[in-house]
Amino acid sequence: MARITIDKVTKRFGSFTAVDAVEIDFADGEVTCLLGPSGCGKTTLMRMVAGLERPTGGRILFGDRDVTGIPTRRRDVGMVFQYPVMYPTLSVRENIGAPLRHERSLGAAERARRVDEMLDILDLRHVAHAVIDQLDAGLRQKVAVGRAVARHSQIVLFDEPTTNVEVNAKLQLIRAFKDVTQRLRQTIVYVTHDQTEAMTLADRIALMKDGRIVQYAAPRALYDNPATVFGGWFLGNPGMNFLPAALSGGRITAPLLTEPLPAPGRLGNGDLKVGVRPERIVLHDAPGDGAVGARLLERTIGIAGRYLLKVDVGGTPVAVKASRPPRAAPGEAVYVSVPPDAVLVFADGERVEMQ
Repeated sequence: MARITIDKVTKRFGSFTAVDAVEIDFADGEVTCLLGPSGCGKTTLMRMVAGLERPTGGRILFGDRDVTGIPTRRRDVGMVFQYPVMYPTLSVRENIGAPLRHERSLGAAERARRVDEMLDILDLRHVAHAVIDQLDAGLRQKVAVGRAVARHSQIVLFDEPTTNVEVNAKLQLIRAFKDVTQRLRQTIVYVTHDQTEAMTLADRIALMKDGRIVQYAAPRALYDNPATVFGGWFLGNPGMNFLPAALSGGRITAPLLTEPLPAPGRLGNGDLKVGVRPERIVLHDAPGDGAVGARLLERTIGIAGRYLLKVDVGGTPVAVKASRPPRAAPGEAVYVSVPPDAVLVFADGERVEMQ
């Protein structure tokens, strides 16, 4: 296993900067998900770790070894891509074992043991002797994972491996990835735009935007305490609500708040917002209990036992995840409240630490 150090790495394509002076350490033996929208630079960063792209500036280290100028074949890296490349006429067992034939330090018994280990972990025993052309996309990706992991490389890289897999197979793949990462503890970098995958698989998530990492944290911390408005919006279904706020007499006011919040020092005169997750907002049928008046905009939709509502609070549409449907019809009055510890404050797009 090896720590991956990204030291001020930049990648430009002509005048376009795909990765912009990124500095980060991916911990030894952890699963790090590079998460972000299309075009944010996550795949380019992973390709530089793999050696498939050369940085315009900066260094990449595996442990204390500078690999910036070292070709892919000498980096001891396993890779799984969106479209797995395998031998179509060979069996599952033969495909998983193919890279091991070039490992001179391995005897036949150890090669067979590693193949058997992958067949068991990935639940591929029942298709071990089937040829690749007989498998669906989900099973092919499982085989690709087995090929990459069986070599026991220090580092394994996944580039959106579930993108072209149908929903049921995708869920099975995610479970398989989780089993592999928990049992083998290789250093894994997993690129995805799917927040559910990232929240499920990652020890830590590196959230990317416009070629930069805007936050690097454990999944729960990233969700509960986004460092930016972008992070609050990107994570969640729907994402965090943001309401315009104002600063007056050392207090912060906003439409959703029944009581002003004490303002920390040095807020400045920039754009001020408060952020609240939809599930932290409490629905009421009558005023009182610290509730503020709102108007129901859209009918409810049942989602996993909760109801998704959209209400108007002081002219701002607000998403609410409630445990029950409202008694009001669209256009009628409802009441909502939010506990003070559920409110985050953002100034010019950045979260402000409250006192």
